[in-house]
Amino acid sequence: MQNHCAAPNCTSGKSGPQPLFRFPQDPARSKKWVEKCQKQDLLDKSPGQLYRFYRLCGKHFETSLVDSGAVLKDDAIPTIFDVPNQPQNGQVKRSKETLQTKEDEKDNKERKKMKTSPADLTNTDVHTLPEEEQYKEYLKSLFEVLALLGGQSIAPTGPGNDKQDGLVLSNFQALLEYRMNCGDEAVKKRHDVNKECFSPALLNQLIDVCEKCIRSKLVEEVKQNGYFSLLTDDLVKISGEWYLPFFLRYVDQSNCQQERFVGFLSFEGDGDALAETLLSKITEKWGLDMEQCRGQAHSCSATHFGKIKTFAAKLTERFPTALLTQRSTRTLNLSLANGMALSGVQLVLSTLKKIESFFGQSPLLVVEMEHAISIFYPGKEEKAKELKEICGTSWSGRHDAFEVMVEILEALLLCVDSVHDNEDMRWNDRITHNALEISKALADFEFIMALVVLKNTLTLTHAFGKNMQGQAADVQFATTSLKAVLHTLKEVSDNIDVYHEFWNDEAVNLATAMEVPIKVPRSFLRKHQLESGAIRPESYYKEHLSVPVVKHVIREMTDIFSEDHLNILRGLSLVPALIEKRKSMKPEEESIHVFQKDIPNAGTLSAEMHCWWVKWSKKGKGETFPSNLHETLQLPDVKFFPNMLAILRLIGVLPTLALADGCDVAYKRFKMYMENTPDQFRSKSLALLNVNYDVGCDVDSMVDVYMKTYPDSEDASCDM
Repeated sequence: MQNHCAAPNCTSGKSGPQPLFRFPQDPARSKKWVEKCQKQDLLDKSPGQLYRFYRLCGKHFETSLVDSGAVLKDDAIPTIFDVPNQPQNGQVKRSKETLQTKEDEKDNKERKKMKTSPADLTNTDVHTLPEEEQYKEYLKSLFEVLALLGGQSIAPTGPGNDKQDGLVLSNFQALLEYRMNCGDEAVKKRHDVNKECFSPALLNQLIDVCEKCIRSKLVEEVKQNGYFSLLTDDLVKISGEWYLPFFLRYVDQSNCQQERFVGFLSFEGDGDALAETLLSKITEKWGLDMEQCRGQAHSCSATHFGKIKTFAAKLTERFPTALLTQRSTRTLNLSLANGMALSGVQLVLSTLKKIESFFGQSPLLVVEMEHAISIFYPGKEEKAKELKEICGTSWSGRHDAFEVMVEILEALLLCVDSVHDNEDMRWNDRITHNALEISKALADFEFIMALVVLKNTLTLTHAFGKNMQGQAADVQFATTSLKAVLHTLKEVSDNIDVYHEFWNDEAVNLATAMEVPIKVPRSFLRKHQLESGAIRPESYYKEHLSVPVVKHVIREMTDIFSEDHLNILRGLSLVPALIEKRKSMKPEEESIHVFQKDIPNAGTLSAEMHCWWVKWSKKGKGETFPSNLHETLQLPDVKFFPNMLAILRLIGVLPTLALADGCDVAYKRFKMYMENTPDQFRSKSLALLNVNYDVGCDVDSMVDVYMKTYPDSEDASCDM
């Protein structure tokens, strides 16, 4: 409660204690109180604000209006004010104008202070800010601390989040204590007066408001820039629940591609109901205009693949312009494998992650791997050198990851076995344990067979996927090669008996060299209560691995790279370097007509395209033309071709195309947050704050949103 009187020139508490009375909630009576006070900064306050933050002391009421128990009568009106030569009517107006003119010369903080008489200015202990402004300053301090912690990926609740030990303050509390010690009066006064402890409930409210404000700012930016694409990533577990992360890709006002993380949505539920819930939250809670969505891309493991496909289908059904595409942050081959709900395939993928993590523990492990490669490639120095260079990089994310894995498999097994044996005692227990886990996976025939099938099947899509993430000319070539890729896959499917026989022989030879027994997975035998030898390994892996892998690849390639998707990508023929290269050919107007509904003036499209083609058909000596979408969008002259600019911007929102350098920061920060933040400290709200650290936190708007969302928090007690 406020501890001073709001009346002008009142020195309540100096000559003796006085009871304080709230302004009435009734609008009519509240207005009369304000009129009697004749205090300008109360005129624009609502009755609710006056009731919460302002008080008048008993000096301003007739004694007959105050009961003996210091209780004010319901109809009481203040009439006693110590305002000498109080002006009336026009004089009041003129004095207000003069005072306002003086206040305009001060900065924002000074304008927020209460007007006091010269006598009061000599009293240094008089409160100069009304209670509402003090509360705002206090909230600003809290939000600034929270923004600092979130931006640096520091959990507010750690490490002292256990109330029972009472030994260590939480990070949030510790920083607030530091601010108080450094002179933050807003926090210090509130802590001293109310003995507040910054409860978990308050912290959760602050975090919730941060999330709302940042997302609102991101969504508003996307709306201002028009079309966008909706992207999702692998599901993550936070506080024991599955959440689906969402990203938006768009082209900003400076014609640069942007990709932003906009938050998580709960992924609990099944089928159509879950898809409807997700769409409802995206449109109603987040405020996205899905009519402007021109693409969608999803990256999900096989465990939840069915649910994601249902969501994608529902999104396409409701918004047909949201084309299903491939996401450029992961290679095509890894995306195709990730969606296969086959135990052998998932074993390969999980082992790849373990291998990447394993060699990241120490550079000496890479040296050990290079030594193993030298042993298995004697007399082949060039090949050994190539493999060593690959192993020194994050090769598990390459387009040819499965091919590389097959080539280094024997050397890899030798390496991890040597580390696990630890004969020279160089490795700690953690490293030797991880080496044992990888060794067990590599020595499983199901792993070897799945790896060989993936390598041989996805070799057919390797070049296509790499071109799709290349320069404009590479993407153009990929759009023309899809039919050939699908034709080859169809031929493999039609002759799977022959191809599987070759694949099985390769896997058996590799397993024999590694001294791995050739057998059917024990889990399958136990599930079907079969004896060992009841089913031949070759037959089992054909029906449960080779056939479903090939079918899955064909189905996904057909769904993702639809004719509409390819037509939009063919619009990259507008890139100047491609025009100059094909200057003898006429403009491909057919590939541009797909954009007619989304350009500013379809009637001038043909003429404008002809002018654009003529402009870039001839290149001067030593002149270089832009060879990709990003460079083309940055051309100064592109603004004079509004239809061409609209088409290029629309192509830029497609998730298929690789982002320019520096435009994928949000995705990288998201991955860093999820990998480096312990499970117990993960927060879906703070992840949004951390990933979007460069968006900028408008603390004032956060304070306003907080006060509107939690109007009663100021009076609430705080218990830890």
